[in-house]
Amino acid sequence: MPRFYCPVELRVGAELDLPAEAARHVQVFRMQPGDGITLFNGTAGVPAGEYAATIVQMGRSHVAVRIDSHAAVEREAAVAVHLLAGITAGERMEWLVEKATELGVASITPLEAERSVMRLKGDRATKRQERWQAIAASACEQCGRNQVPVIHAPVDLVQWSRADALAGAQRLVLSLAEGTQPLPVALQARVATQPVVFLSGPEGGLSPAEEALARAQGFAPVTLGARVLRAETAPLAALAYLAAL
Repeated sequence: MPRFYCPVELRVGAELDLPAEAARHVQVFRMQPGDGITLFNGTAGVPAGEYAATIVQMGRSHVAVRIDSHAAVEREAAVAVHLLAGITAGERMEWLVEKATELGVASITPLEAERSVMRLKGDRATKRQERWQAIAASACEQCGRNQVPVIHAPVDLVQWSRADALAGAQRLVLSLAEGTQPLPVALQARVATQPVVFLSGPEGGLSPAEEALARAQGFAPVTLGARVLRAETAPLAALAYLAAL
């Protein structure tokens, strides 16, 4: 059954007009009154999960549905991973957001690193953040997640360190420096249910100053093996490993 992100209050027995984006997607599928769909609102609120609904009316620009039932099913990863990822150029960042969402990331903070090729300021940064958030929602529709990860506004490492929103998480930074631990070894120090913040640089990696700042902020350097992975590949490899725990 097709799944659609519907960021409004969902309640069994209610009839409602779908938000414009969800309605457009239903129309693209060429669905008709009487067809069944699945809705989720993307939050971890109560009741969480997803809702079976029936299309009751199709208009030129709107779709009305009746919510028939609720299923308290969630498909979230056992380990909450918050990704602090260097902004990559072109479509690579969009690809990273999409695949990280499929792999269960809890949130993504795009990092304006010293070696980032793409620079985002003002309206351009806001529009790009909105684009990434929409990609995350679409990925949830496809992969079965009912909770949409938050895509935060781009920040640099100093700004993120000052906010310190995830003070209780285990902090890991991908590093090519000597003395790094394999990711599985570093995770042995993790306390059960403890979230993880994974820091990964852009093309060219983090600068020495950024890596020094990360270590000063409690990020333990880790490696994913002998091969040097691309900026959009490395965090996904880590997420894939963590999703299997």
